[in-house]
Formats: sequence, C-alpha cells, structure tokens
Amino acid sequence: MKWRIGVLVAVMVAVVALVAAFVVVPRFGTDTVDRSQPAVLQSLRDLSQFHAAAGEYQVVLDIEHDVRYVPDVLAGQRTLFVAAGSVNAYVEFGELGEGALEVSPDGKAVRVDLPKPVLDKPNLHQERCYVFAQERGLVDRLAAIVETRDQQPFYVAAEQKIADAARDSGLVARAEESTRKMLTGMLGGLGYEVRFSATD
Repeated sequence: MKWRIGVLVAVMVAVVALVAAFVVVPRFGTDTVDRSQPAVLQSLRDLSQFHAAAGEYQVVLDIEHDVRYVPDVLAGQRTLFVAAGSVNAYVEFGELGEGALEVSPDGKAVRVDLPKPVLDKPNLHQERCYVFAQERGLVDRLAAIVETRDQQPFYVAAEQKIADAARDSGLVARAEESTRKMLTGMLGGLGYEVRFSATD
C-alpha cells in the first residue's frame, strides 16, 4: 500500500515539474521574434484601381469651316459648341510587384513603391453638350433642311480639349497626394511608419 502512495506522489511531482517547465522557462529562457510580413500587398491588389482624384471641365469650341474662294454668306459655317465632362485620375494597384512594399528589418516601417497615377479617358456629359450658336452660308442652310449634320467631330474635339486640360491642371499630382494620404492612413493604422520611394 505504501509503495502505491509513493508512486502516486512521484507522478504528482513529475506533473508539477512539467508544468513548471512550460510556465517558468519561457519567462526566463526564451525570446519571441515576429518576422511576419504584413498582409497588405494582397489588400492593395484587391483594390485594383484606386480612383484618387477627379476633375470637372467645360470647353467652348469655336470651329469654322470655310469654302475656298466662296464668300461666307454663300457657303461655310461657324459653330460654337459647348461641352462638359469629367476626368478621373487613378492608381493601378492590381499589377504591384512583390517588391512594391518592403518592411524595414525592425518591422516598424514600410517603404512603398507607389505607381504613377494615370488619367482616364474623358467622360463627356451628354446632357451638357450642345450647339450654342451657329452661322451658316446660304448653301449650308439649304442643305440642313434635307440632311442632319453629324456632330461627332465636335464630341471628338471636345474630348481632346478636356484631356489636354486635365493633363495641364495638376490632376495627376493631386491624385498622387491623395493616394499617399490613403496609404499612410491604412498602413499607419497597422502601426507602420510609411515611407515612399522617390518618384520622377
């Protein structure tokens, strides 16, 4: 009977020793180093296109078609065409490479290789595009009675004018600034200091 009690005591001592080994030893004998990479690259790819800025534009086209050696009163026309549209500036995250985000060795900072914003094709607002005024020679006025003038060239010219205006208005720079703020807020919320690679 005594030997059974002795065995039971020995088992209990062994269990206590094992528990102490798992509880006490980690506190004094081990260090934990987390070298995990942030799961943000996939999140950025899921964003695909981030529309960072948009501009609204209006243009008045003054287009004149003359007939050589014929007085304007007989042939030719001059048209004032008003057009309005918008242009989006976006950043493409869907094609980010593996090196687009690099975590510092101490895990406290993230370097971001930010793609350059791209201007989308102008979106003309059809309800705000119209012929404001038109002067036509006699021949053109008679022709307008039996045929409808094609206004497509005016829309094509308006798209080009608005695209040029968007490129010259600093919309790309505004989109880049907006994207930097978005990424700084998102990655900063995960505890990282955000640094951006130098861009041209």
